[in-house]
Amino acid sequence: MADGGGRLGQAGRSGGSGRPGGRGLLAYIGSFTEAGGRGITVARTDPATGALTLLGSTDAVANPSYLALSPGADVLYAVSETDEGAAAAFSLADPVRPELLGPPVPVRGDGPTHLAVTGTHLFTANYGSGSVSALPVRTGGGPGAPAAVMAHRGGGPDAERQKGPHAHAVVPDPSGGRLLAVDLGTDSVWTYALDPVTGLPRLQGETPLRPGTGPRHLVFSPVNDRVYVLNELVPSVTVCRWDAARGTLEPLGETRVLPPGEGVRTYPSAPVVSADGRFLWTANRGHDSISVLALDASGDPGGVPEVVGCGGVWPRDLTLHPSGGHLYAANERSGDVAWFAVDAETGTPRCAGSVPVPAASCVVFA
Repeated sequence: MADGGGRLGQAGRSGGSGRPGGRGLLAYIGSFTEAGGRGITVARTDPATGALTLLGSTDAVANPSYLALSPGADVLYAVSETDEGAAAAFSLADPVRPELLGPPVPVRGDGPTHLAVTGTHLFTANYGSGSVSALPVRTGGGPGAPAAVMAHRGGGPDAERQKGPHAHAVVPDPSGGRLLAVDLGTDSVWTYALDPVTGLPRLQGETPLRPGTGPRHLVFSPVNDRVYVLNELVPSVTVCRWDAARGTLEPLGETRVLPPGEGVRTYPSAPVVSADGRFLWTANRGHDSISVLALDASGDPGGVPEVVGCGGVWPRDLTLHPSGGHLYAANERSGDVAWFAVDAETGTPRCAGSVPVPAASCVVFA
């Protein structure tokens, strides 16, 4: 596995040291190779401090901007966010040295930005073509050629960003029986029912959101029926109710993720919910910040959000460590991943350090 520029084993800038031989989880960090990224970088996490220690990287796939793990965490999947659009799989038999399972497979969609594994298929959200691809997972974990491609239709009022559909994220519901696709171009969330036998998607419905908001990602609350749809074209989150029995999404209201009066053009990127459902965090590009929204017992936000710096520039992704004690921001334009200790009572993140990862775009843990 290539070291991607001679940074193999470099410790975090904070001086906190990870333990390559320790028992901390591994972090897999995606990046844009066309912007100088090293592909997929592997790092060790310190279980006490959250610090990252870089171990190595592989540039076997172009622009692996988003990553996802198989249910057994033995295969790592990556989009190849290029005009041609592809998905790839890496064996984690040696978790420190991911091994490519065959060449990347075309997804029959342009610019895939997100992917998820559920049931028997790997799904990609294809931003450029405004579609969702379903790739069967073969024996051994590698993806096959798309068995279905679902094309979205429509647009929005933003003449520059919403001339047509732009699927940006695909998220399985908690049951794994449905797939929600967030489309920035159509200002809507598309719901697909997954056939229990074939695993293939069938369009069930489309939930319209406020025109011009440009929904980008969503996250399910782990404790109630709320779904939080983060918007990119306005700095807000749309709170929805998820009816698990019917598979329907009902918008309830929209909440700003920045305090009033913030004049910087902001493009929110990623939402995260705490395991106890008390806090919603969002990463905000342009404003270069992380917002903290306190949630009530029903899962609804209240009060003015707290905002802290993201530890870098242009936070493209935000990830919560499985322990719940640390947040990680992939700061694309400053080329680093920053980690934050989270106050268990207030939800406030405090930056504790960072490591250099050029063109960083996402972080997943195994």
